[in-house]
Amino acid sequence: MLKIGLTGGIGSGKTTVAKIFELLGVPVYYADSASKRLYHTDPELKANLKMHFGNDIYQNEMLDRQKLASYVFGDPAKLELLNRLVHPPTIRDAEAWMKGQTAHYVIKEAALLFESGSVAGLDYVIGVQTPKALRIHRVMQRDGATREEVLARMARQIDADMKMRLCDYVIQNDEQSLIIPQVLALHERLLQKSLDGNTD
Repeated sequence: MLKIGLTGGIGSGKTTVAKIFELLGVPVYYADSASKRLYHTDPELKANLKMHFGNDIYQNEMLDRQKLASYVFGDPAKLELLNRLVHPPTIRDAEAWMKGQTAHYVIKEAALLFESGSVAGLDYVIGVQTPKALRIHRVMQRDGATREEVLARMARQIDADMKMRLCDYVIQNDEQSLIIPQVLALHERLLQKSLDGNTD
């Protein structure tokens, strides 16, 4: 079974691409959703968060997201610490999930695939490339964020062009190129590689 990463900068539309793969029967692990679940279910992560950010970030054992966000917002060192605490349990959870799958290939969708080191152990990585102006527009509409807030969030990720150069395959999501034909072609290619046992 091939293990495929799927990544892209904020607003690139990688979740949309992941949903198309799911419609084709490909199991998809969503790292962001998983980390939100692990905030509540992973005892080691909860203990580490309380130790570094204070017991009051949990109310009745439920994470107070706004309080945690207020601690890390605008503080790169605290944000980096949070990521260092969250990434290892998420990587372990993904690995356990993958072991339970029986498909020809599975996808791990994650924004910080390279930044977190979770690219290790993956056979291929798909990148979703979108022009910066379009990404900013999408996130502003989606999250009700200001342009400055979106740019600040982008600055915490590695450069989008560099990220695409690190990927094995790139899907263009620029509202000019059709996404579905690109996904279908890549799906066929990955199925064939899985059948051939080819991870070169």
